[in-house]
Amino acid sequence: MKRYSAEIHAYLSAEQQGFTIENEQAWNQNNYLALVNRYGEPVEVAAKIKQNPKWRLHPFYKYIGEAKDKKITHLMGSNGVKAVALAILGASVTVVDFSRENAAFAMELAIGAGVTIDYIVSDVLSLPEEHVSGNQDLVLMELGVLHYLIDLQPLFEKIKEMLRPGGQFILHEFHPISTKLITSTGKKHKVAGNYFAPAIENNEVAFSKHMPDEEKGGLSKVVQRKWTIGELITAIGQSGLVIKVLEEEPNHKIHDIGIPKTYTLVAERV
Repeated sequence: MKRYSAEIHAYLSAEQQGFTIENEQAWNQNNYLALVNRYGEPVEVAAKIKQNPKWRLHPFYKYIGEAKDKKITHLMGSNGVKAVALAILGASVTVVDFSRENAAFAMELAIGAGVTIDYIVSDVLSLPEEHVSGNQDLVLMELGVLHYLIDLQPLFEKIKEMLRPGGQFILHEFHPISTKLITSTGKKHKVAGNYFAPAIENNEVAFSKHMPDEEKGGLSKVVQRKWTIGELITAIGQSGLVIKVLEEEPNHKIHDIGIPKTYTLVAERV
């Protein structure tokens, strides 16, 4: 396998370009409306974030430390809620995401909160070189992002390039036990998946649940590849980043106690 590593990554890179085009199309179809339906108007959301910005960064804020004056990039940063919370706390924040509708919501959110954020509308793997400068104190990714990539190596290599020596990468993500293996309905739990399956899936775009029923049928689907914890750890380790923390977090629904829901991983560029 190692002998053909370069060829494999080159093939996956070509495949990724096609999948990214599909996913970008899916995330630019009335997502702004879905965000308003879910959260409310940006100015209303901004007022809520200002009341307690640290709460918006739970449970990983404890690993950030003092955010003031830190240079932070939120990759695949979606609607800007986390970015605005960090900016309120004094950080210099850049969001990278390929959804123009996410960007529109995020920029209105920042204005409503009275802060400034930079928002780069781009696929993370196509981020212009001037934004991969090795001066970031922190790179953040969180909740439902890794499954848009069919090869993790290019992502973590880019993250390493973005960080200054001593800079941190924080990943807060859904646990694959919950996304790949177990399905839950009330008190009933069923092992319905294959934890080790490397399948590429076509799924409903996440915001579809917040769209009117009459508009859901016309939405494009997204292409996803769900990762195991072992695959994640291996990819990060091979990038040269040093893993400092892997905290698995429980599901707090009473019927799902004992099943991991999310995890937080902290890695450092040495």
